Amino acid sequence: MSSSLQNDTVQGSSSSSRPNGADQQPTVVAPLSRYESQKKRDWNTFGQYLRNQTPPVSLSQCNFNHVLEFLRYLDQFGKTKVHLHGCIFFGQPDPPAPCTCPLRQAWGSLDALIGRLRAAYEEHGGSPENNPFGTGAIRVYLREVKECQSKARGIPYTKKKKKRSQIKGPHNNTSKSFKQLTS
Repeated sequence: MSSSLQNDTVQGSSSSSRPNGADQQPTVVAPLSRYESQKKRDWNTFGQYLRNQTPPVSLSQCNFNHVLEFLRYLDQFGKTKVHLHGCIFFGQPDPPAPCTCPLRQAWGSLDALIGRLRAAYEEHGGSPENNPFGTGAIRVYLREVKECQSKARGIPYTKKKKKRSQIKGPHNNTSKSFKQLTS
């Protein structure tokens, strides 16, 4: 190849990357929110977990059993002491001494994780109907973990009651009783 032909090829390829010879501006990507960063990290961790299975599991083959195994796998990294039934501190929120009961993932952490993975699955092209993170089996597992941890730690989980907000205005009769309104 002659040097003039090489030069034309190089010039042609460089000019084709810039339309009309204009310089392209670098694209600025906004930093991800904390939630989006966690969701991305969790999605990558779950994908790595599937790839490390023997044999590796593709996302299209993934079902709720793989999700349950993943949640159980994560327990080894937990920081929440969950007392066993035979432990003398079972049901005590603040035990006075250490014990040999296992550390687990806290229910709230697992619940938030499943929410992020459920959203990530659909963002990566999965259909809501086939989402392995949203099945009844996952909800049952989370409910059982919640109840078990509640009993073991002596800390009942109660739903927070929604506060009713009263709309205040010139024609608002919400503070009057029913009898006052009908008389």
